[in-house]
Amino acid sequence: MATCPVSGVNVTSAAISRIPVLMYHEIADTTETSSRFAVMPNAFADQLAYLHDAGWTTISAGALSAILADDAAVLPERTVVLSFDDGYENFYSRAMPLLAKYRFTATVFMTSGWVKEVAPEGPGNQLMLSWAQLSDLARAGIEIGAHSTTHPELDQLSSEHLHHELFDSKKQLEDHLGMEVPGLAYPFGYSNAAVRELAREAGYTFAYAVGNRIAPLETDIFSIPRLTVQRSTTLGEFDRLVNGADTRRLRQDRLFTNGWSVVRRARRRLRTLEVGAAAG
Repeated sequence: MATCPVSGVNVTSAAISRIPVLMYHEIADTTETSSRFAVMPNAFADQLAYLHDAGWTTISAGALSAILADDAAVLPERTVVLSFDDGYENFYSRAMPLLAKYRFTATVFMTSGWVKEVAPEGPGNQLMLSWAQLSDLARAGIEIGAHSTTHPELDQLSSEHLHHELFDSKKQLEDHLGMEVPGLAYPFGYSNAAVRELAREAGYTFAYAVGNRIAPLETDIFSIPRLTVQRSTTLGEFDRLVNGADTRRLRQDRLFTNGWSVVRRARRRLRTLEVGAAAG
């Protein structure tokens, strides 16, 4: 039995049957954004230093999905996935140098309609990655995945709109990067059976949600849960996240997600009834 250096949590062999998948967004100061999902650069540096010093190994989101799909695969001890949603430029300028320092890898789930050149007049477009930067990242070994075209709540869309968000995003990324893009992260973590089925039809081989729980080996590879790292995450909380210990913040986030899921399902049913009434 090993003891974690920050929190003192005991880690047994049972922990090897699960893997933490961390979800980041921006690496930015409070002077640059008020988003609670923006992790301060110094905090991010401390988190990577902790992982390195504690003997953690990183793998890509795609590599984990392959392990989850293979019943005979063995999950290496102290393995973590670092994922980044939306495609902010500060991944390139701030996160990537630190990842390279520790020889860590990561996965960037890019919203294709937010690429700098795609929406040059969009608000905040200068904060997003460019095609050249995405290509540089891919050449450096960073996995690029899709995060829809315009970042909507996918489970609320019509079939036609959903098709556009899933198929077009994949094609745009593949055409510009010249490589296969098999991975998807649902915007806001939202999906339902129809979304997951169309994701399969679009050619994705795995997809990530949020869930705010650690990923067990028996999880559905089209709904792999992740743990949210945000500005308020202390190093002690971070230690507990990667080692599978529950926190009050995770419980609060799960309660909010579950409650909002009920609202979204009701909203979807109401919209379906309204469309049916209009057609009749």
